[in-house]
Amino acid sequence: MLLEDLPTPSLLLDLDILESNIQFMQDRADTLGVRMRPHVKTHKCVEIGELQRSAGARGITVSTIEEAFTFANAGFDDILWAFPMIPSRLNDVIQLSRQIEFGVAVESEATLELLSTTGEALSVWIEIDCGYGRSGVPYESETLVRLAQKIIAAGLKLKGCFTHGGHTYKADNSRQIIELAEDGRCAMVSVGDRLRSAGIDPGLLSVGSTPEMSIVENLEGIDEARPGNYSLFDYSQIHLGSCRVERCAATVLSTVVSANEARAKSIADCGALVLSKDLGPDTPPHYGRVFEDLSGERLHPDIHVSSVSQEHGTLTTNYPVGTKIRILPNHSCLTVAQFDHFQVIRGNEVLDRWQIKRSRDLEAAGTSRLPKTSE
Repeated sequence: MLLEDLPTPSLLLDLDILESNIQFMQDRADTLGVRMRPHVKTHKCVEIGELQRSAGARGITVSTIEEAFTFANAGFDDILWAFPMIPSRLNDVIQLSRQIEFGVAVESEATLELLSTTGEALSVWIEIDCGYGRSGVPYESETLVRLAQKIIAAGLKLKGCFTHGGHTYKADNSRQIIELAEDGRCAMVSVGDRLRSAGIDPGLLSVGSTPEMSIVENLEGIDEARPGNYSLFDYSQIHLGSCRVERCAATVLSTVVSANEARAKSIADCGALVLSKDLGPDTPPHYGRVFEDLSGERLHPDIHVSSVSQEHGTLTTNYPVGTKIRILPNHSCLTVAQFDHFQVIRGNEVLDRWQIKRSRDLEAAGTSRLPKTSE
């Protein structure tokens, strides 16, 4: 099948670009002297995870328990759940921890107390806030050492300390991203130093975010990196300077279904349940940029998706009904989460279809929990 023959809307995955992106970031990590633990929430796809592992990744990062079980069942045995521990998922945490190296995020004494009631020597990671302000223990807080001491006293294993430089996404330019990344590096190094001074091994010091890892100049004192978006990239990453358009591996194929010359616009099947409602970085805002043609080589300078409802996407030009267009999403992570599979392509040829494991229900998704170990 050729690309233009696909039904729409379809999520396209350019395999040549994907493989290049994975190697690019692995080479960056190797050069900077850190191990790669990629975040798979971007793609939620076992085949992509296997490509990352083959390139040299050691362990993966997930956002949900369902992602953890999906990848554990596929043979991934070193997983960090980089999200504040959800109390109702405690039994799942125990099961995963008994069969693979599974790390749980801790940022509060309440979570720590819950984990300590299990009687299991669970692996925990302290989440550190290095300036993003979303979650985690502030890196300079006195809580840090106290929490680490309580982890050890509870019989849990402190495997590491991790942070996410999400504030790099709000940077105005590449130099600011580098400065924020350096601030985060220094903060994490200070975390390690403070714990060692208290007689505690901090474990791995781990940083994340695609913008910083794409251009950071120094990661001395850091052990691993956890970028996620880099495997696919997107329009927001172009705006940040993390990549150019030719490095964007995930695009959307859509069809114009309504046109109105008087309104100088048309409607395509690329609504919110395709592109998401991420408005992206431009002014005026939009929901995705349209390519000049189906080759996906160049973005049209003027045409974008100006508004979305559930299934309708409004285009800023009057394409004829039946025209197929290719769209670059603002945020590939959210766009991927709207689809059940990638249509894998090389050039204009459709090669395969890879499943996206986006379900919140393991059984409904056809992914059972890990088999129980023998007592």
